[in-house]
Amino acid sequence: MSNVEVKTAELRYAPGEQVPGIEVLAPRDVPLGGPRAMTVHRTLPQRSRTLIGAWCFADHYGPDDVATTGGMDVAPHPHTGLQTVSWLFSGEIEHRDSLGTHAYVRPGELNLMTGGRGISHSEVSTGRTTVLHGVQLWVALPAEHRLTEPDFRHHVPRPVQDGGAGISVFLGTLAGVTSPVPAFTPLLGAEIVLAPRAAVTLAVDPAFEHGLLVDQGPVHLAGTLLRPAELGYVCPGRDALTLTNASDTPARTVLLGGTPFEEEIVMWWNFVGRSHEDIEQARNDWMTGNRFGEVRGYDGDRLPAPELPTVALKPRGRMR
Repeated sequence: MSNVEVKTAELRYAPGEQVPGIEVLAPRDVPLGGPRAMTVHRTLPQRSRTLIGAWCFADHYGPDDVATTGGMDVAPHPHTGLQTVSWLFSGEIEHRDSLGTHAYVRPGELNLMTGGRGISHSEVSTGRTTVLHGVQLWVALPAEHRLTEPDFRHHVPRPVQDGGAGISVFLGTLAGVTSPVPAFTPLLGAEIVLAPRAAVTLAVDPAFEHGLLVDQGPVHLAGTLLRPAELGYVCPGRDALTLTNASDTPARTVLLGGTPFEEEIVMWWNFVGRSHEDIEQARNDWMTGNRFGEVRGYDGDRLPAPELPTVALKPRGRMR
């Protein structure tokens, strides 16, 4: 998915100081564009917290009636220095990229694309889709791997049951399950569905910081109420997390985690770099047709890059 906010500005990666308890991050609504403008709920990045581990971007969308909104139609666009993680709850998205990959994103199936030194792709909801619903996540690549070769991986996790929780681990390790999909930094990504009135306590790595994104809820995370589309942040140091569904209907969440990302980065539009010059070069390469290859099979023009801000983009790191 492309970052298609109309006014694209520098995002300085300086999360707020760690605080005890759970930090609740509210989403902001961002239209994806088009005549009827499908809207996504964005919880990362934002001013108060821009990274959870290496997770640097989180969009939650739907349930979206495509007969009303037109669904998703994101023209070919570039990525560098990051990975895209696509995870659906309902619907189907057709993926095409400059590697020649033609794949489908379906519920419960992971599609992970590594941008590395440069890749481009398109995403379009299919004619079989009536309701589109899911998350799009980005992972920042560490400096030693940020110019790695582009790649695409598909994985179908086997759900496991832990009491009243159904868990699908798509990255990392949780509930005794380890995803075979490799990551460039220690990461966790899992869908957790809680039965009505169910609670589960999950052992987690105390070196990780975590974020729980609520799709259907409400859900209590370690006693803190999280409503749909909100994300609860937990700083490192906890070796267990308790999730509670106090409602009479199922609740669905996505748990993200990772070791704190200590590097300074700049994220602008669809690029993650280390300097203004990195971003400027990536933009120029996209606009001149170099570096990012060609997406074949998409019916339409590719997305132009927005104009760079008039001031230099400055890298920022985590606040201690």
